[in-house]
Amino acid sequence: MAVFDQDARSTHLLDYRLMAGSPVTLFWSQAILDEAIDWLTAHGYQVVRLDASGWLEEGDLHRDFASAFSFPAYYGRSLMALDDCLSDVAVCDYGVRPEATGLVLVLIGYDKFAACFPEVAEMVLDIIACSSWTAMLMGHRMFCLVQSDDPRIMFGPLGGAYARWNDREWREDRRGLRRPPVFGA
Repeated sequence: MAVFDQDARSTHLLDYRLMAGSPVTLFWSQAILDEAIDWLTAHGYQVVRLDASGWLEEGDLHRDFASAFSFPAYYGRSLMALDDCLSDVAVCDYGVRPEATGLVLVLIGYDKFAACFPEVAEMVLDIIACSSWTAMLMGHRMFCLVQSDDPRIMFGPLGGAYARWNDREWREDRRGLRRPPVFGA
C-alpha cells in the first residue's frame, strides 16, 4: 500500500511536500512551523512536540522520548535503544494512534541541543529518518519537523538523505540571512 496516492503528488499537499525529499524538515520561523502543525493537525496527524532546548544532557532526550511515545519499561535509554523503540513506533506497536493519518515529531529549539551535543543530535535525526522509512514500508506516515533558532543549521545525510529547509524558507534571505555580494560575477 502506498503512503500517498497520485493526487497528493499532483496537488502538492503539505504533508507530501514535507516528506518528499527527506523525512526531516527544518524550520526557522516559529510562525511557519505553527502553520504547518495546524494544517497537519486539521488533516488528522498525531503531532508530538518535544522541547529540545532544555536538554542539557543525553538523558533528558531519552526521558522525553520515553514519556512521549510510551516506551516500555525496559527502554535502555541509549541511542541503540531509541532506534529499537522508534522502529516499534514506526510499525504502530505503541506510541502512535492507529487511526491517525500519520505521526509527526516536532523538535523545538533543536539548535541548542545540537550545539552542545552535535554528534548525538545528528544521530537522533538519523534514527528518526530511518524509522520514517520503516513506517513507509509498512504503509504509515512518520516524519519530523525540526525548529532551529540558528538559520544556518545543517546536518549530514539522515537515513540516506539530507535534512532540507521547508519550501517557504529554503532561500537564505527568508531566514533573515543576507548573501554577501559577489564580486566579479
